[in-house]
Amino acid sequence: MDADDRFMWMALDLARQGRGRTSPNPMVGAVVVKDSEVVGTGFHQAAGQPHAEVIALKKAGEKAKGATLYVNIEPCSHQGRTGPCTEAIIKAGISRVVAAMEDPNPLVSGRGFTRLTETGITVTVGILEQKARRLNEAFIKYMTTGLPFVGIKVAMSMDGKIGTMSGESQWITGEKSRQFVHRLRDSSDAIMVGIHTVLKDNPRLTTRMEGEGGKDPVKVIVDSTARLPIDARLIESGSQSKTILAVTEKAPEEKCRVLEQKGVEVLVLPSQEGWVNVKALLNKLAERELTTILVEGGGNLNYSLLENGLVDKLFLFIAPIIIGGQKSPTAFSGSGIASLTQAWSVENVEMKQFDRDLLLIGYPVSGKASERESVVSSQHSK
Repeated sequence: MDADDRFMWMALDLARQGRGRTSPNPMVGAVVVKDSEVVGTGFHQAAGQPHAEVIALKKAGEKAKGATLYVNIEPCSHQGRTGPCTEAIIKAGISRVVAAMEDPNPLVSGRGFTRLTETGITVTVGILEQKARRLNEAFIKYMTTGLPFVGIKVAMSMDGKIGTMSGESQWITGEKSRQFVHRLRDSSDAIMVGIHTVLKDNPRLTTRMEGEGGKDPVKVIVDSTARLPIDARLIESGSQSKTILAVTEKAPEEKCRVLEQKGVEVLVLPSQEGWVNVKALLNKLAERELTTILVEGGGNLNYSLLENGLVDKLFLFIAPIIIGGQKSPTAFSGSGIASLTQAWSVENVEMKQFDRDLLLIGYPVSGKASERESVVSSQHSK
């Protein structure tokens, strides 16, 4: 591994320390290197707080003159909640900047690099770029589409069931899997469920992490007719995180007023086939700078998001049990597809194991699967 790769890995590791705390900003880590020695490090801790580059440069002090700065995303060149990092870099006397990727934010997007090169600073871009893009995949989605990054978490049996025919679902997976889910909650801006999940499980939707404090995400309930009980645990949990109830015009106004008096924010959204329009909901959440949404709902909500091309990532926990039954709920319900050529393909699949449970992580590709995959499938069946 050459020096650029090594110090960029260090910057990426630093950036990860801000996971779940920097929205709507990216996770950023910075390393100042002088004569092959690290003289300053920093990471962005939260929106409105100093950027990684500024922290690293301050630690480096006079040693920053003539040094190289490693950062996992292009330094900002505009005045936001804080001042432009490019000016701090220039003032510190940095001679070279190594960045993993260009910032997709249209307010930056190459302007930071241009500003640096104009002053004679050497700029190298693209070191560990794919790693950097994966780290900030939610920020990239938010900046390029204006929509939040949506991940769906499912706990299911080996035959794809998320509950029994009577609705029992706690607990399909084991304790280690559930702890991983709480880490996912801690790194998400919001957690989304459908009203059926609330009525069946009465969850708190809080983050409970062993041995360390976790951040409770904003709670988003998709509930067309405002059936949310006023004494639901997610309202009475004592959590400081906001609860947002997404309803349609069919929701009774009096019930909505009562929920608002309990501190619930009610969003009246257009309907889609009688249900909350999930695309409109995600637009509203994006306006609130909620950039990462973890969905822990049932099959109908999961399929609605998938069908509308709004799912970016899947976290599928598979427990070594078989439930069976035609009436037992599945991870993705809805109308389904008529032909395998219409199936969603899942790419870049990664597998983890937690005791007896397996976790499959992947990225669904909207629309029908590729012709190549269909051909391969038909060949295997012959």
